[in-house]
Order: sequence, then C-alpha cells, then structure tokens
Amino acid sequence: MSGKAEYNCIIVLGPTAVGKTSIGVALAGSFDGEIISADSRQTYRHLDIGSGKDLDEYVWNGKPLPYHLIDIASLPDEYNVYNYQKDFYTAFKDIIARGKLPVVVGGTGMYLDAVVRGYEMVILPENPKLHAELEEKSLEELGQMLLKEQPDLHVKADLKEKERVIKALEIIEAKKQGIESTAVERPDIRPFIIGTTLPRPKLWENIQLRLRERLDGGMIEEVENIHKSGITFERLEKLGLEYRFCSEYLQGKYKSRDEMEEKLFIAIRQFAKRQETWFRMMEKKGVEIHWLGQGSKAERIEEAVKIVSDLKMR
Repeated sequence: MSGKAEYNCIIVLGPTAVGKTSIGVALAGSFDGEIISADSRQTYRHLDIGSGKDLDEYVWNGKPLPYHLIDIASLPDEYNVYNYQKDFYTAFKDIIARGKLPVVVGGTGMYLDAVVRGYEMVILPENPKLHAELEEKSLEELGQMLLKEQPDLHVKADLKEKERVIKALEIIEAKKQGIESTAVERPDIRPFIIGTTLPRPKLWENIQLRLRERLDGGMIEEVENIHKSGITFERLEKLGLEYRFCSEYLQGKYKSRDEMEEKLFIAIRQFAKRQETWFRMMEKKGVEIHWLGQGSKAERIEEAVKIVSDLKMR
C-alpha cells in the first residue's frame, strides 16, 4: 500500500463513567497500541481512587499494556495544559518511533483539544498596534493572510476562529522580529476520534455506582492521607470534584457523609454535561468525532474494534 495512511492514532473520548478505558484497552490490545491518558488528575501521583486510575485494567490477554502520562507529576506542583501538550508530543513521537499505535483515552476536553487542534501556546510581547490592525479585518481577510504565510496549514479548523487566526499571525510576526517561540513543535498527528456516551439515566446510574464504590474503597482516606503528607486542603480543593468534596467533608463542612455524597453526585453529573458540551464545541470547530452507539460496554467495544479494523492506519 503506497502513500501516507489517513490516520496514525486513535482517540477515545467521552464524559466520565462511560467505559472509555475498557474501549481504549481493547483497541490498544487489538492493534498493537499503547495508551496515552488524557485525564488531568491522573497525571498526579497518589491521586488514585478519586481520579479513577484503575491501572489493573491496562491488561490485554494477560499481558500489561504500556501506558503514558499517568503518575508523572507531584503535588503541590501545578500541571497544566502546556505541560500536557509538551509531554503528549514526546510520548506520541516515542510510540510512533517504535512502530506502535498511540491510543489516547480520556475526558479532559482542553487537553484533548490542545493536541488535536494544535494549540500554539506561546508567551508573546505586547504589540497593541498589530493586534488592533488585525482585529479590524474580517475573518476571511485574516484567513487569507494566514494561508499566505502558512500555505501548508495542517489544521484548517483554525481558520474558523478569529481569535486563533489573530494569535497565529501575531506569532508569525514575532518570529519575523527574531522573537523565539516557546511553543513545542507539533508532530504529525492524524487522529481518528471515537466518541462514546450513554443515555442520561444510564450515565447517572453509572456515576452513582462508581461514586459509591470509590467512597467504600477508601477515597476519603486517600484524601486524608494526602493532606497528612503535607498537601493543604486548599490545594486539594483546587483539584475539583472528589478531592474538593472529600477535603470539605474532612474539614467538617457537611453534616454527614451522606450529604457530601449527594452533593458530589450532583457535581459529577454537572461535570459530565460540561464534558459533552466541550466535545460538541470541538465538533463545531471542525473536529470530526465518530460516536459509537449507546449499547452495552461489550457492544461498544465490538463496534470500536470493527471501525478501527476497517481504517487505513499509520
């Protein structure tokens, strides 16, 4: 088969508690792949139960599957989207160089968007005159200017957002003036993106069951031990959801564990809705997501494997 393959990696995305890990493991196991996590809290060491690492799931036919970008940062350090993009590019190039298939699994929308649409995150000196001149132009005019500078632009979706086109032109101008970019060079990423979700009643049921399992499995104790190790409750609360609510519970901000659990359940449901909204936003900006049917986990795994087996990969 000649020519470049259409895709060289798989992304499995969706809201929390829909079984993304199982689908990703099946794809990595079936197609000689390695997992790259796209979960903002799984990057941190010791955030195990609350972040749902479930590392025992990374096994296929009795053999452990390699995984990346899990347990790579330590509290109280901040790990952000810039760090993630940089580390993702490194892991991606390493996996490709060894002839394996990167299988990205996660639900942190900004992390996924940063690598799919190639955010160019740079620190630029202020140039208000240039910015004002660009703001006055139409999106079409700006797009023509950018294509003139970058005729091989690989993410055409960038041309749909005025803010991104202006930023790209400002970066180009800064480089012309000899100002070095702090951005990391994006490797050749050609993703096939699989989305998975469930009907709301089933999703809410999954969230509630998983939350109860985590609480019964020692999630509060995990947060307490992290705090005892020297991490402030304020820092833990910034991690959101499970870590925020468990920290508040340990500080006596709820009358009972049941009250905390009920409020956390509502917060996770709201989070799942925000995740789905983010993925719809990505689609509106030109990212193609192939959504699986909303059947059982086994049915969705089978569907995903069949889809990928029919693709022209690598």
